[in-house]
Amino acid sequence: MIQAALATGLVGLSAWAVATFPRSVVVFLLFQGSLLFVYLARIPRWLRTALLALALLVLMPVLGHFNGYYLEIATQVGIFVALALGLNIVVGLAGLLDLGYVAFFAVGAYSWAIFGSPHANIMFGGGFPLAPGWFYAFLLVGLLLGAGTGVLLGLPVLRLRGDYLAIVTLGFGEVIRVLANNLDKPVNITNGPKGITPISRPPVPFDVPYAEAFYFLVLLIVVVVVLVNRRLEDSHVGRAWEAIREDELAAQAMGVPLVRSKLLAFGCGASFAGIMGVVFSAKQVFINPESFTFLESIGVLAMVILGGMGSIPGAVVGATVVTVLNLQVLKGFSLWLNELKNAGVVVLGYNLADLPTQLEPAKYERMIFGAILVLMMIFRPQGILPVRRRARELGTP
Repeated sequence: MIQAALATGLVGLSAWAVATFPRSVVVFLLFQGSLLFVYLARIPRWLRTALLALALLVLMPVLGHFNGYYLEIATQVGIFVALALGLNIVVGLAGLLDLGYVAFFAVGAYSWAIFGSPHANIMFGGGFPLAPGWFYAFLLVGLLLGAGTGVLLGLPVLRLRGDYLAIVTLGFGEVIRVLANNLDKPVNITNGPKGITPISRPPVPFDVPYAEAFYFLVLLIVVVVVLVNRRLEDSHVGRAWEAIREDELAAQAMGVPLVRSKLLAFGCGASFAGIMGVVFSAKQVFINPESFTFLESIGVLAMVILGGMGSIPGAVVGATVVTVLNLQVLKGFSLWLNELKNAGVVVLGYNLADLPTQLEPAKYERMIFGAILVLMMIFRPQGILPVRRRARELGTP
């Protein structure tokens, strides 16, 4: 009862804060903290579902109505949550280290970018872009292309494991990016480094503001992805993946079909990336090969590891934490320090206006993020919300 009252009160406090201070960074962080507390609190499932639905379906759009930047962050969080859940299947459940995951994201993005823009007229002579309603059909196309590409990657690397698998997948990701960068001749397929624009956006029903409609679309996709992940985790396929992760030889000896299970892992994980690639291209209206660099794969992998490998709630929390850190907290911190520098604030007798350009705060965002990762791996290597087995293996609660 106490935790139920606390959870309800915290969501209510978030609602009041959102209505009173809709532009405050602290309020947005409080809102996210209330979601995590509601999930972790020992309360009835119906109450947890109701509170999360209230926060995500009502409070977040209200906050976004007053400050569209927060709704943009929430949408980005949703995209990366789906990507992290897809990679969590490959890395967390099956134990297959994939450093080229962004390649599947790129395949889905270019599928809609080409046919949802006038660029396709170069290849087919006319009739493009497709009507915006085709976007929803291309969600399925992105799923199939992502899954097919994942299977094609899985076929030649079935005998590899560990570091060797990581190197091959890293190379695959770079191959896709370089292809996208150079497939502008002799036939202009991707428009090379110039990228593709404008890309059609999906139609919005009921005259809902576009940013809010896109947020609800991403939220719906994330809910579906979470449900699919939960069903896969509890199925015999999920048990086979976990057996392969723990000991591949023992799993094979017990009758687990290694080839089929690994291909399913690559295909399932890549399919989610393909879907979100379609969503990403429509949201950004412009894509080019620089949107799909190796660092993007590393970022998604960091989300899975920070949240807790093999943990669905961990992947969600990890994606949220990393995205908010990169897009809001670290950028806000560097902007604040720049304001102090521009104002000539004196700290310990030193005028911040005299700082050399090499010490500008904006240049050290990635360093701070890296330090956070190092500290996390030292003090909580199992992740924020690990699965019970991994927490027991590392001897931590």
